[in-house]
Amino acid sequence: MSEFNKAPALVLLPAVDVSGGKAVRLTQGEAGTETFHGDPVDAAVDWVSQGAEWIHLVDLDAAFGRGSNLGVIKKVIRQAKGVNVEVSGGIRDDESLETALESGAKRINLGTAALENPEWAASVIAQYGDAVAVGLDVRGTTLAARGWTQDGGDLWQVMDRLEEAGCARYVVTDVTKDGTLKGPNVDLLRQVMERTSRPVIASGGISSLDDLVELRALVPLGLEGAIVGRALYSGAFTLAEALDVASD
Repeated sequence: MSEFNKAPALVLLPAVDVSGGKAVRLTQGEAGTETFHGDPVDAAVDWVSQGAEWIHLVDLDAAFGRGSNLGVIKKVIRQAKGVNVEVSGGIRDDESLETALESGAKRINLGTAALENPEWAASVIAQYGDAVAVGLDVRGTTLAARGWTQDGGDLWQVMDRLEEAGCARYVVTDVTKDGTLKGPNVDLLRQVMERTSRPVIASGGISSLDDLVELRALVPLGLEGAIVGRALYSGAFTLAEALDVASD
């Protein structure tokens, strides 16, 4: 048996992004580029029925600071039975973090807060451990904050700080790739994995089963999973096909 076959499967996290109570997809994270995909609960239940073990659930309105979809988020988590849910978007203080965890989320993603409030982020990482991941949303090597509308500092400097704080997991998104179906930024993922022994989750640009094969090959280097959005919604492949490739 080859070393490749001995490696753990690549964990797939189908994305459900919520705006105005609807499931949407954005291009490069830009407001106004939404394509609508119906009820978020229906989307999540569909991914569960196809074999999902995780769902990546994003409150876009909270991320942009223009509102909240908390009721919808809670409903999705209640209905998506038997799977783990990772919640992201607008988690910037104790209240929003505790609300997300109390909603039944297995894990939450810190984004802007990890950049703008490093002391608080470090205390949260210390307190909650594996229940907290940090989203590194990147253009080049510059982090993006506030729903990707503002610069959030240098990727490597922030990573050094997060490593010192004991961050348990990173979710790495190339903002320029997200929603474009132009393939993941493998070079960026490799650079991040060279700087940490913590698991990394890839996000942005996945367009084909070949992309998943390429990401699967990074599992021995520390890639734990991949968030898949537009490719699934556009029918580029089914979740069942993706799960088959991810576990080969």
